[in-house]
Amino acid sequence: MAAHSNCTHELAAGMKALPDGCKAFAHTQALWRFLKNERVTPEELSKPLLAAAHEEVVGHCDEWALCVHDWSRLNYHRHGGKQDRYQMTHATDVGYELQSSLLVSDRDGGPLVAPVQNLVTAEGIWQSRAASLQTDRLSHLDELSERMAWLEAQKFAKPLVHVIDREADSVAHFRKWNRERWNWLVRVKENSRVSVGEHERKPHDIASTLTFERVREVTVAGQPAQQWLASCEVRVTRKAKPKRVGANGKRPAPQAGEPVALRLVVSRIETAAGDVLAQWYLLTNLPTRVADEQIALWYYYRWQIESYFKLLKMAGHQLESWEQETGLAVFKRLLIAGAASVLVWRLMRATDEFGQKTREFLVRLSGRQMKRSKTVTAPALLDGLFKLFAMLETLQEYSPDEIQQFADFAFPRLFST
Repeated sequence: MAAHSNCTHELAAGMKALPDGCKAFAHTQALWRFLKNERVTPEELSKPLLAAAHEEVVGHCDEWALCVHDWSRLNYHRHGGKQDRYQMTHATDVGYELQSSLLVSDRDGGPLVAPVQNLVTAEGIWQSRAASLQTDRLSHLDELSERMAWLEAQKFAKPLVHVIDREADSVAHFRKWNRERWNWLVRVKENSRVSVGEHERKPHDIASTLTFERVREVTVAGQPAQQWLASCEVRVTRKAKPKRVGANGKRPAPQAGEPVALRLVVSRIETAAGDVLAQWYLLTNLPTRVADEQIALWYYYRWQIESYFKLLKMAGHQLESWEQETGLAVFKRLLIAGAASVLVWRLMRATDEFGQKTREFLVRLSGRQMKRSKTVTAPALLDGLFKLFAMLETLQEYSPDEIQQFADFAFPRLFST
């Protein structure tokens, strides 16, 4: 995992080697053999992540454990050696799809661990919760329902709240999740339909009849703004419209179902002048003791999974530049990188004096430039950790006198007085 703490450059051909006496090619070969080993399955690699998830929920969640779900495409259209890629949309959108679930603290929105993930390839779906390839293709929400069921079966110390973006605006799945008694929070489309009283209306139209209350000051693109909230009790009564085509080549007829009693929370972001910058329509089956303000904040925490994807793909691990030739090898390596991410998130949460000093040291060691308003970032800690591991390996291989001799040779004191 130490090697995966490195912020890899996108042009790197393989793993960056630690100065432990082995050549860089030896590290690359060792990684290749490890990922090729049939006994090293995604399920085995995920066991430490699941154990960490249980620990983090106990230590960093107050009453609920937020579980954010999302999907991200991994583009490998220039990687011809990966024979199990598939075309997702247009001609250059070729690669794999990553399906992730990230646990987030209800206390402060900090990311904890990604305990379960999938990688969709042309051959099927590799899952961190299973050792073998799943060849059946499922829709996003049908697969997500299976992932949610697996998470619920883990019996975490705090009840889960599943937080999902607008793709989960599906009445059939609302009914299924309610029957399972799972807690969920979904952002819905403004032209979706819910019932208030005897009338079915769009959330946008319902919002225009509600009384909003200002709840907090926020910052949008560096500028001050205000968040306003309103809510009401609604029911979802409309028929479900299956999207998947049946064996006869036709879509099934719309399916009626039981009404689902929910709460609609409308979150509006306005400037001081009253201009609306954004408006979210949130549906949830959470009990009323969870305040509207808390629900809106929890949906805001959903952004942590976008930051996780960024850490994997751009700002840290450069996932889309990995040279592994199969989706399975990429997925195994991704799970190791996920463990390195857990280490970084733990460092970011450390509140004691030595933890703060460690963060400052690692950021300085990384040499990363950041905004004045940010004292630490996950990519900076990743980079600093790798350099710290490199320093420790160096001190085990060479004496301080040898290191000084190397420095004197590399930087002769031509300008000393």
